[in-house]
Amino acid sequence: MIAKSAQHLACESSSVCGGDRRRTRVRAHAVIIATGAEYRRLPLANLSRFEGTGVYYGATFIEAQLCSGDEVIVVGGGNSAGQAAVFLAETARKVYVLVRAGGLAEFDVAGTMIRRIDESPNIELRTHSEITALEGTDHLEQVQWREHLHRQPRAPRDPAVFVMTGAAPNTAWLKGCVVLDDKAFIKTGPDLSPDDLQAARWPLPRGPHLLETSLPGVFAVGDVRSGNVKRVAAAVGEGSIAISLCIRCCSSDHRVLTAGGLPPQPPRPNRPAGRGGRATPCSLTPPGRDRLHARIGVMPLQPAADRLGVQLCV
Repeated sequence: MIAKSAQHLACESSSVCGGDRRRTRVRAHAVIIATGAEYRRLPLANLSRFEGTGVYYGATFIEAQLCSGDEVIVVGGGNSAGQAAVFLAETARKVYVLVRAGGLAEFDVAGTMIRRIDESPNIELRTHSEITALEGTDHLEQVQWREHLHRQPRAPRDPAVFVMTGAAPNTAWLKGCVVLDDKAFIKTGPDLSPDDLQAARWPLPRGPHLLETSLPGVFAVGDVRSGNVKRVAAAVGEGSIAISLCIRCCSSDHRVLTAGGLPPQPPRPNRPAGRGGRATPCSLTPPGRDRLHARIGVMPLQPAADRLGVQLCV
């Protein structure tokens, strides 16, 4: 166990951890990236004061009961925002959907969802609108928003605000080591095209495993992965599958490289594998708001498997 923050993956054999001599390079057979995603937040200075006391990032049965009979504001124009608006309209007195665009048709929203919103008598779509201020003491008491076309500020009292503007994956620290999709989520398994693998110089005769990235031995699970279903149960299941795939690829790929006749490597001193002498696969826990906190177990590499080894700078 190493209680340090992961800085980046050293994806090239010639790469170094940077100019900071205090950084440590950790060598491992496999890495599981589970750094998640962070909800996009409104650019308001006092937003954090009201998170959980009037500003929410998910619409569940609990929030629906808290907002029963009240006015509700949903910020966002995607499917998640539409689903939240329809769900909250069952208990709320009024639901305002704020979008900065000219309508929901400009977002990737299903036609059936747009019809349900249009047909709901207590859902009101406000286009070209954005929240400008949050006010209150120990909880959110008033919201002001501006409609750019009418330039008339609105200020409903005691509303609840549901921010459904999507999430940004925590992948900046990877610094191009693995292939990402157009929204910076990590592509894995069958989502990696032949062009992706060619550009990443995939070195093995087999293709990537189900949750494996474009870098052999590096897996991604949960909200950080492209195509994830945004459910806790699914993320837990993916983690279990990834552990099984780590064990499989560590043994099979080692045999492939050994049979491939790699040039002999100079011996290096053994490093302790931790308490009890056992080594475990690598894993990364979800990060905090500012830093990526890593919990890492090291599997020392055999010399013949160096080209499949993954290195983390911490």
